[in-house]
Amino acid sequence: MTDPLAPRSFLVRNPSVLWVLGLLAAFCLLVTLLSPSLGMGVISTSFVKTLGKTLCLCLAALAMDVVWGYTGILSLGHMAFFALGGYMIGQWLMYARTEEIVLSALASDPLPPTAGEIAQGVATQIFGVVGSSEMPVIWAFAHSLPAQLALVVLVPGLLALVFGWLAFRSRVTGVYLSILTQAMTLALSLYLFQNDTGLRGNNGLSGLQNLPGLASAGQDAVSLWFFWASAAALALAYLLLAWATSGKFGSVLRAIRDDEARVRFLGYPVEGYKLFVFAGTAVLCGLAGALYYPQAGIINPAELAPIASIYLAVWVAIGGRGRLYGAVIGAAFVSLLSSWFTGGRAPSIPLGFYTINWVDWWLVLLGLSFVAVTLFAPKGIGGLFDVSLGRRSPDRKGAPLGPDDGSLQEKEATE
Repeated sequence: MTDPLAPRSFLVRNPSVLWVLGLLAAFCLLVTLLSPSLGMGVISTSFVKTLGKTLCLCLAALAMDVVWGYTGILSLGHMAFFALGGYMIGQWLMYARTEEIVLSALASDPLPPTAGEIAQGVATQIFGVVGSSEMPVIWAFAHSLPAQLALVVLVPGLLALVFGWLAFRSRVTGVYLSILTQAMTLALSLYLFQNDTGLRGNNGLSGLQNLPGLASAGQDAVSLWFFWASAAALALAYLLLAWATSGKFGSVLRAIRDDEARVRFLGYPVEGYKLFVFAGTAVLCGLAGALYYPQAGIINPAELAPIASIYLAVWVAIGGRGRLYGAVIGAAFVSLLSSWFTGGRAPSIPLGFYTINWVDWWLVLLGLSFVAVTLFAPKGIGGLFDVSLGRRSPDRKGAPLGPDDGSLQEKEATE
């Protein structure tokens, strides 16, 4: 007989891992078979890109769920880290592609171009739109893919580290911390709108869908490559976060969410845990952004607007915070539904005296859905799986469940 007190394996404690990875693998196979590149061409290249971008948003939602659903930090600035990751990889994509164009244009000259002429031509091509022909200092490593990939991790991570250290050491919590993260996002967005920031201001970075050195590869193939990369990143992140949150580390995070003062009293370095989670999830968002924007093809400061981070929180809440699979479900469901409603695919509803145009009413519908989930289904869509599997909240005999609805402490209740 199996000893009930023996430690259970990781997969036994986290059955959702196999389900998520299996469904993701099946989804990738299905999209590949239906794609225009390697399959039957049933779905379009643009839709393959939409699905790839959705997987990147699911990756960002995973990060948001860990920082909010598990640790209790409602960050309204994580999409800023997402956009910064896109800017970092966008610098290399735009520089390398522009360099190819400049070299092609100078190839007809009787004398081979010098390095200075090439650099001047690239700078003029990129920054002529903002009235400049000089390469800003922040583009110093734009010619190097390894350097820019390092910056995809370092820039969001260092910004989150500095911001988190200042906020957590001052013990700013709750709604005040949410406001600070939103203010950071707004300030960064307004700063990048200026032309002298070195990132082309309101014009942003464009042409990111063109991979340097692969001009012969069509967008149908490139879109499928990025779809696969996005799926692989989501699978690895889900596996890593499920492992991290299922052990002692995850227990400490949930304890910080439920009663931070008690965890601090027990001797745990609360600020250290919060800082690690905040910076680590910022890096994860940066990686998601680095995969997202080459599929979108363009990035500008509007992507850093605070509303984007609010959307991220809404996705996690609708999917079910505190459940990694809930974050994936919420992000996928709402983002695909948003594409359908705002893309003009949803039919308008004529009422005689007024016609409901879903392009105009989608945000209202999303807001009402968020309110409804908060009031009537706080476990979100992910909570439906608990019902289908027969999972019930523990009977605490009238005892309080804890300061947070998510702190059910099933093991304690059953012992």
